[in-house]
Amino acid sequence: MDPLQCAIETATEAGRLLRRRTGELSIGEKSARGDLVTAADRESEAFIVKRLLQHFPAASILGEEGSSRVGASGERWIVDPLDGTTNYAHGYPLYCVSIGYERDGAMYAGAVYAPVLDELYAGQHGGGATCNGKPIAVSHNPTVGQSLVCTGFIPARYERNGANFARLSKRAQAVRRDGSAALDLCFVGCGRFDAFWELDLAPWDVAAGSLIVREAGGRVSAMDGTSFGVEDGSILASNGLIHHEMIGALGSEDS
Repeated sequence: MDPLQCAIETATEAGRLLRRRTGELSIGEKSARGDLVTAADRESEAFIVKRLLQHFPAASILGEEGSSRVGASGERWIVDPLDGTTNYAHGYPLYCVSIGYERDGAMYAGAVYAPVLDELYAGQHGGGATCNGKPIAVSHNPTVGQSLVCTGFIPARYERNGANFARLSKRAQAVRRDGSAALDLCFVGCGRFDAFWELDLAPWDVAAGSLIVREAGGRVSAMDGTSFGVEDGSILASNGLIHHEMIGALGSEDS
């Protein structure tokens, strides 16, 4: 099966699983206050991994809930079975399933499905990005002052990003914090947000979404403007036009 099609079908089915499990939650915290995990996270990941290995038995797997596996090929699936768990646990509709496909160290395909919105974002290297099968593109806002930007942080680590949040609140038209990095990146890709930045991210938070932004015509870097890798921890994604201004507005990762 084609990797993109596999990602699309698997993300969609996992998202439907999450919707069925709403209201039947067993909730716990991970390493920090506000970093939640539910039984639905684990059930979704188990389903995703089983499905991916059916079609790509030699591939490596990196999953948020511990489904890591070293394969025998140059392929790797990077899986977030439920991005936005706190939103999900409270019935807030902005959560998603994110599945990225990496080949020989480069992102090749990705799909992000938001079940409540019924929006399926997909991208393939060199093939553009779509939402529900229709092409998407980043916005054309030329300045931060005209822009709606977004960020994220775990409440227990607010200080890591608080100064940036304050600076952008003074410069941008508005700042949002929606609680799902993968979906925030897709919203940059489709032009709802003009930029998104965040610290302390894992590969599964950004693998699919960063590819979708690039394929939608946007720009992705580390927060300081250097080259971006899914293992790097920080990300700045934008429509490209305001990227340099965003770099100047953001402080260092230690600020």
